[in-house]
Amino acid sequence: MLVLMTADSTYDSESTAPATRKELLGRIAHGDQAAFGELYDEIAPRVLGLVKRLLVDHAQSEEVTQEIFLEIWQSATRFEPTRGGASTWIMTMAHRRAVDRIRASQAGRDRDQKIGIRDLAVEYDHVSETVEVRIEHERVKKAMSRLTELQREAVSLAYYGGFSHSEVAERLDIPLGTVKTRLRDGMIRLRDELGVAS
Repeated sequence: MLVLMTADSTYDSESTAPATRKELLGRIAHGDQAAFGELYDEIAPRVLGLVKRLLVDHAQSEEVTQEIFLEIWQSATRFEPTRGGASTWIMTMAHRRAVDRIRASQAGRDRDQKIGIRDLAVEYDHVSETVEVRIEHERVKKAMSRLTELQREAVSLAYYGGFSHSEVAERLDIPLGTVKTRLRDGMIRLRDELGVAS
């Protein structure tokens, strides 16, 4: 009887052992929300820490961290344990996302600076400027036409209408997460269509 209890207790301790991150990713790949919650609780502080070291801004860091976990949920099937550990895969994804955000911010600053310099110039060619703006407008219009109707609607409201993500969700009567997904997918498609380097 004592031997059976020992065997049972060994079995119990093995069955209650915490899952590894690799196992959690495997379960997430099959749509296991509980495994996703477990992984999030375990590694989110570390992911946020890395992102915050790169971005500094706390609000942006939280936003990027949410995007990272959305990507983990959506792409867990692409995790290949033979190519590296789960933590490495996640932290590489986090680093890439943070660097993408830095590049996007820098590109925005560069564009604003270029426009500012152009606007400060005493003399400039109005015809060239008009043509340049018209060509850029046509490129964006053509790229927008290649989005799905749902993506185009969300992007138009957020970027042309000036509505916040929450306001877009309210206007379209859809969840905030759906708005963010449509905007993210739409912006990726626009970037690809316009040939903007990521």
